Amino acid sequence: MPAAPALDLEALTRGLNPGQREAVFHDDGPALVLAGAGSGKTRVLTTRIARLIGDRGVAPHEILSVTFTNKAAGEMRARIAKFLGHEPKGMWCGTFHALGARMLRGVAPIVGREQNFTIYDEDDTIGAVKRVMERRKLSPTQFAPKAILSAISSAKNALVSPSEYARTARDTFTTAVAGVYTDLEHALQQANAVTFDDLLVLPVRALEQDEALRAHYQRRFKYVLVDEYQDTNAAQFRFVQLMGGGYRNVMVVGDDDQSIYGWRGADIRNILDFERAFPGARIVRLEENYRSTPNILALANAVIAENTERRGKTLRATRPAGETVTLVETLDERDEADFIADTITARMSRSDLSRRDCAVLYRTNAQSRAIEDSFRRRNIPYRLVGAVRFYDRREIRDIMAYLKLVANPADDEAFRRAVNVPKRGLGDATITLLVERAQREGVPLLTIASRIDVVAELRPAARTALADFVSLVQRLRTAAVDSAVDELLRDLAASIKYADHLRAEGPEGQERIENVRELIAGAAEVVADEGGEVGLTPLDHFLQSSTLVAGIDKLDPNADAVTCMTMHNAKGLEFPLVFVSGLEDGLFPLARAAEDPSQLEEERRLFYVGITRAETKLYLTCAEQRRRNGEMMFSMPSRFLKQVTISLAERQKTARAKTEGRGGFASIGGTQSSRDSDDSWGRSSYSAGGGGAKRPASQYGSASYGAGSTAFGKSAGSFSTPARRDRPTEPEDESQDAPLFAVGEKVRHAKFGSGTIAELTGSGRDLKVRIDFEDEEIGRKTLVLAQAKLERGWE
Repeated sequence: MPAAPALDLEALTRGLNPGQREAVFHDDGPALVLAGAGSGKTRVLTTRIARLIGDRGVAPHEILSVTFTNKAAGEMRARIAKFLGHEPKGMWCGTFHALGARMLRGVAPIVGREQNFTIYDEDDTIGAVKRVMERRKLSPTQFAPKAILSAISSAKNALVSPSEYARTARDTFTTAVAGVYTDLEHALQQANAVTFDDLLVLPVRALEQDEALRAHYQRRFKYVLVDEYQDTNAAQFRFVQLMGGGYRNVMVVGDDDQSIYGWRGADIRNILDFERAFPGARIVRLEENYRSTPNILALANAVIAENTERRGKTLRATRPAGETVTLVETLDERDEADFIADTITARMSRSDLSRRDCAVLYRTNAQSRAIEDSFRRRNIPYRLVGAVRFYDRREIRDIMAYLKLVANPADDEAFRRAVNVPKRGLGDATITLLVERAQREGVPLLTIASRIDVVAELRPAARTALADFVSLVQRLRTAAVDSAVDELLRDLAASIKYADHLRAEGPEGQERIENVRELIAGAAEVVADEGGEVGLTPLDHFLQSSTLVAGIDKLDPNADAVTCMTMHNAKGLEFPLVFVSGLEDGLFPLARAAEDPSQLEEERRLFYVGITRAETKLYLTCAEQRRRNGEMMFSMPSRFLKQVTISLAERQKTARAKTEGRGGFASIGGTQSSRDSDDSWGRSSYSAGGGGAKRPASQYGSASYGAGSTAFGKSAGSFSTPARRDRPTEPEDESQDAPLFAVGEKVRHAKFGSGTIAELTGSGRDLKVRIDFEDEEIGRKTLVLAQAKLERGWE
């Protein structure tokens, strides 16, 4: 085997600025690299790893590199391979969750699992929580399952065990959570399953409990590098501390000014107090920005300087002066959206700007509706990041449930979903019988369903249907040993006649068929592209990859479309032209942040992230009035605009704001006296009791899209459709437009009676709800939520 070419260190490090060189040439001991936005931190990380391997002789398997997205991990491996001239085989490089899953496959028995464990996504975990609540006779109307799960998730990420949580429970809600938490852990272990949070918690538990295991990993990994360190929570911090505790060669790279995930457990103290955990750490600052123009950076520096919880740094531009930042006052959200759409069209007509160079950022997903409407009216292609994930679509979840059950026969959540897809005539009474026997005997549902003595109690039709299902799963388990995943999927889809099942739904079913075809076509590519993983079957690898994939990982940088997303989803991206919209108090920052200094600082960091996504031109937009619960409410300008002085941004007003507006935003970012004026910086109209004149909201139409595939062939079809908001809002998306209902919730309709929400599609006034009604003659119906007058919370 020929020797690897020698590393040209001079060529590798040519062009690095002093801060970057200091980080790359840091040898041993802990180090904190404070990397400002656009400061070239990815180059620093990859160059450092290439130097360690090619210049210092460190073996790739002695390096652990942690990123926050699969896409970033792939890019990092590719860059390092290019620098070295060969693949760094043996190096662990991936997200915390992916590395946690990899580690768990080898040490599963230590934490009460088998190697073929299932990774539950949020829907699976919610289902498990609901089952525990039913057994504990906890009403979902009194305790929302999502709220229970959120509390458990927070506890896990803070490394609080069920027993510790129970000891600190003081009220009705936390007492209920404590009981569910304890039973959920038992249910997960029995199902040989782990939650997304467990991929962090269980590796930490294994390392803490098993001294030999801890010593093994600490000897193996001589160098530990962590990207986006400001976003780590307690479990991630502890994982880094344990893995890097041997040699202490831990280098973390992050930006305290971009710490924006406190709502999901990230702790900014991890980066602010790094030296406490790693005494003697070197501090390196990367302040030269290679992304944005001086005008954009001047605004970013002025905004973030208002925060007190920060280590302090100032971005310096390396690009020449460019266009001035523009602050635009609009009349309402429709006027705002039209301005954005018209501006994109105008700028494209007079320059070489393409649609993929443009991004529209907003605080909450609910804001996308008006923007989507405007883009559709003007035939501007767009894509939504953070809308429904491909793997969250109902038809994909149906098929994946079968695969999960094939891979892990103990997965009761997968059994529950798969057993009635398509409908087999197995009613609630049959499933209840199986569940009761399974719980009584402490065995999985699939095992009970295979028992002759159990199925003998069922009516003949149910016996036949259940026997066919069990036989199919067993046949697929045998086939999975030798079959490629795409062939297994094709076999499954044909066996259950899934195309016929979806086609019966009409035009929307055709689109779902195409999605399943895409799943089949992509299944083989996942394993082939990633090379598989030692110890995993192709099916196990596919299931793990599909569970851990993030929405941002599937973002096609070459798609000829404007990108629309929340500022949380924009983290790590950059665009020549950026719009930061909805800059009104109560919306950005959110109303709940007004009385909490730490939340307000995080909201300001989020604004800073939005600003620093722009390379060449930045627009800030706000509306004098915005729809709230079907009515137009007057708004107040965002308090963050106090820092947007006349010297930092030019002012514009749309024609409608000039002619129809009240002029209440006139002093945004003006003189000191005007910035302190009660008229400009009064109480948020979004907070409780917010006043101001109102007028009825207008309704906008929406487009519908079809599909054209009819079978699951060997190649995927070419159909695509603009993404839609098919999911409830996430915690960071709470707003005045937040949906009132969630998938799985029980509701009552005045005419059709009781039912369960199966799906939500669309947004705003166009939000539709698909309900499975208990009355079999009514079945499934799709209703416009605004007109349905549903009652919630029946039992």
